[in-house]
Amino acid sequence: MSRDFNDHCWNDVIDDEIREIYQAYHRETFVGSKPAILAIDLYNKAYLGGNRPVLEVNREFSGSCGQNAWRALEPTQKLFAAARAVGVPVIYSTRHADTAGVHSTNRRMKGETEDLYHIKAELAPEPGELVIYKERASAFFGTPLIAHLRRMGVESLIILGESTSGCVRASTVDAYSYGFHNVLVEECTYDRSMLSHKVNLFDLHNKYADVMHVEDVLAHLAGLGKK
Repeated sequence: MSRDFNDHCWNDVIDDEIREIYQAYHRETFVGSKPAILAIDLYNKAYLGGNRPVLEVNREFSGSCGQNAWRALEPTQKLFAAARAVGVPVIYSTRHADTAGVHSTNRRMKGETEDLYHIKAELAPEPGELVIYKERASAFFGTPLIAHLRRMGVESLIILGESTSGCVRASTVDAYSYGFHNVLVEECTYDRSMLSHKVNLFDLHNKYADVMHVEDVLAHLAGLGKK
């Protein structure tokens, strides 16, 4: 379906002046050819404290995305199922608890156990699916991800996960630099801060990726199954 370029979650924080300034970026958005899903940091830590406000859960579980993560759970499951049904690869990027003192951000992190960084069971990889372990924010930096994508013949990426302003953003910019057409799935991407989430989606949408609604991506994947 045809949508307005700014038919997205940021409309309550982006004013008409900014929209006019960014007018030159407007274009048709679409899922590119030969796609793969790149799922970033879907680990247990993001869901700690349950489906509650982020401020509330962070008082006990620093780093949790609370209800923002839980809201993305079901649409992400649907997207994974649709991709697998038509043979679109699902690739995971995540991290270990112990990265030998190397941190992806400046946030204080100590005393963390490995189970916090296990991919959430409801979103876990199926046998044979690729899991890339990273130390920095980008799924590409210092990892063999680009080699795997080239070998698999992937030409475009459907990106989701957390956080929008951190690892998702870094990975998306690197993917663009490598020449991939990128789609960011709005309902499957999240952050601790809704302001950071919306502003970064807006910026990435204009410069480095096509932000699309999950229903539109699902429709595209369903079409692949009919070819």
